Amino acid sequence: MTTVHEIAPDVFRLSTYVPPIGMQFNQFLVKDDEPLLFHTGHRSMFPQVREAVATVLEPGRLRWLAFSHFEADECGALNAWLETAPQAQAACSQLGALVSVNDFAVRPARGLGDGETFTTGHHRFRFVRTPHVPHCWEAGLLFEETDGTLLCSDLFHHDGDVEPVTESDVVERAQRTLAAYQAHPLKAQYMPYTPQTERILHGLADLKPRRVATMHGSTFVGDGGQALRDLARVMKETLG
Repeated sequence: MTTVHEIAPDVFRLSTYVPPIGMQFNQFLVKDDEPLLFHTGHRSMFPQVREAVATVLEPGRLRWLAFSHFEADECGALNAWLETAPQAQAACSQLGALVSVNDFAVRPARGLGDGETFTTGHHRFRFVRTPHVPHCWEAGLLFEETDGTLLCSDLFHHDGDVEPVTESDVVERAQRTLAAYQAHPLKAQYMPYTPQTERILHGLADLKPRRVATMHGSTFVGDGGQALRDLARVMKETLG
C-alpha cells in the first residue's frame, strides 16, 4: 500500500514500504498549476503509485516528471506516466537526457543545467548538478526554493518502515545504513566517494533547506544545512 502525507504546503510524500527489502520507496508530488512528480517509482509499482497520486490530483494533469539519475526507482515508470499525462515531460540533468533518458523515454526530456530554475506556478525549483552524489555521473537534485524543501534522492537513506516526517537526527540513521551497506557483499560501494563529494554536499548545505526529502526514509524537518554538513563528515568517515 502506498501512503500519502503532506510534508510541506502542497508537497506530498507518497511512500511504499517493501518488507522483503526492508525499506521505503518514496515519491514527492507537488500540487500546483503545473504539477510535478519527483521520482516516478518502479514500473511494477506504477498502478499503486498512480492511485496515490489520484488522491491528490488527476494523474493526467502531471506536467513534470523529475528525478535525480537513471535508475529503476528514480524513473522506471517514466513511460507509463508519460502515457498517462499527455502534457508531461521528463526533467533531469542535461547529461542524463543525453546519455539515457532521451533514448529510453517516449518523449524528449527537458535537460536542466546546473543552477537552472523553473516554476510550476507557486513553487520555484532550482536544479543542482551533483555528479556521483548520491551516485551516477548524471545525478542532480531539485531544491524547492519557495518553502525550502530539498528533494535529495538517496541522500540520508535509512531503512525501515519509518515515520513520514521527523525532527530527529536522520544523520545517525543514515550512518548506520551506510555502514551496514559497506559490509554487505552486494551493497558495498552503494554510494561512491569522490574528490567532489564534500564540496557538493557543502554546496547543498549553503542552500539552507528547511526540509530534506529522501527517497528511502523519513523527511527531515529542521536545519537541513547542518544535517548536510554532518552527512558530509559521516560519508567521509564511512566511505572516504
